[in-house]
Amino acid sequence: MREIAVLLFAVLLWLGGWGLNEYLVRLRPGSRSMTARVNLAVPAIFGVCLLLVWEVLARGLPIPPILLPAPSMIVMTALQSLDVIAQDFVQTVLKEVLTGYVLGCGAGILCAFAIDRSTFLKNGLLPLGNLVSALPIVGLAPIMIMWFGFEWPSKAAIIVTMIFFPMLINTLSGLSAAGHMERDLMRTYAASWWQTMIALRLPAAWPFIFNALKINSTLAMIGAIVAEFFGSPTVGLGFRISTEMGRMNTAMVWAEILAAAIAGSLFYGIVALIERRVTFWHPSVRGGQRS
Repeated sequence: MREIAVLLFAVLLWLGGWGLNEYLVRLRPGSRSMTARVNLAVPAIFGVCLLLVWEVLARGLPIPPILLPAPSMIVMTALQSLDVIAQDFVQTVLKEVLTGYVLGCGAGILCAFAIDRSTFLKNGLLPLGNLVSALPIVGLAPIMIMWFGFEWPSKAAIIVTMIFFPMLINTLSGLSAAGHMERDLMRTYAASWWQTMIALRLPAAWPFIFNALKINSTLAMIGAIVAEFFGSPTVGLGFRISTEMGRMNTAMVWAEILAAAIAGSLFYGIVALIERRVTFWHPSVRGGQRS
């Protein structure tokens, strides 16, 4: 009887949050500030309802904490292990992810410029890049660790391999986005390749480049955590998830997952904010600002 009451309460809680969100998304605020508040309230309500339902089910049903710890238990574990999580964050995010992200994205953009200038590279490098992007990380990680050791350079190398090709393809697509009329106009002005690139083609490519940067911000985090499963010093988000799962300390595993999710979301948000500043002229950005 208690289980039925808990399930019923969880369903009512979820339906209440759903109904509130349905009401909010149908509002037509008259000001930009109200629109921004509604846009923030909808995902916040959804997240809070999800956590509350999780808490109710984990506390009210006979579910062992080793299978599904309550969010309050996860937060308490995270607060008690802040020093350990901070060390893991520095190792995985600041050393491995940022280094691999900068190197991989930078190499992808530079190779896209080189391919744009050379038909030989376009015909020779793109198929090779496609092959490398298809390599499974679970097979590549042990090889990279043997080559570069157990420290952060091996994880950075894996990240570079993962994100290089998406950056390359999106940049090449962006460089081809400028219209023929605009290119003909630049040729009429006797503009050089670099002048055309800086004044026309690169601005047209920015939305494509930032699309790849946002995708790679999450890919880099996933690659670093998975790579740490195959060998790492005694620190790192992936290392901690693997070892604590072996100890059946599920609350600590979820605490590390929470830290990785927060770091990935912040990383993505920073890239998105920079995109809005750089591509302020793009219709998608201007349309969002008017609404």
